[in-house]
Amino acid sequence: MQFEFDNYIIDPIHEKYAWRICDLVTVNSDRFKRFFPFTLAQNLTPTLSTYFVNQKVRQFHNKEEFLYVLKELENRTVIGLVYIKELDWAKKKGELAYCIGYQYEGKGYTTQSVRVLSNYAFEELGLRTLQIIVHKYNYASIRVAEKCGYIWKKTLSKAFTPPNENPLDMELYELDYEG
Repeated sequence: MQFEFDNYIIDPIHEKYAWRICDLVTVNSDRFKRFFPFTLAQNLTPTLSTYFVNQKVRQFHNKEEFLYVLKELENRTVIGLVYIKELDWAKKKGELAYCIGYQYEGKGYTTQSVRVLSNYAFEELGLRTLQIIVHKYNYASIRVAEKCGYIWKKTLSKAFTPPNENPLDMELYELDYEG
């Protein structure tokens, strides 16, 4: 399902996005390397991006993970990514993860996308609990979670290990379906 707004579109992953995802990731490599190291590593070249996108399309169709692309309307540039991942269909639970290019930060695209995709996950996918896991110093991501109604639940001890770093404590935010 595609969602269209004044300046951008939220579109399910598609093979046509490989080169544009490569562009997004390489331009923002310093920004993504700490918390999106696997996405970065899998998109450093157009060939790697093609493999990445093909895998994500397969996962989307198999309902294993849903990757959405944020695409600027005017020039069709991929400006960000939102994942619905870590799906547990038995518990009706999933996690949202998101990243956006540095030049699009602070414009509300991420907040609007998380809000829309949270509703989609509840209404269309049948999930009942969504999580966002974020580092305590990632203030922009915390703000997105809070603006979308996610509530801080607890600190997850040593929950994520960035490349070449010690494990980090992460903050768990959750949103429950109220429909």
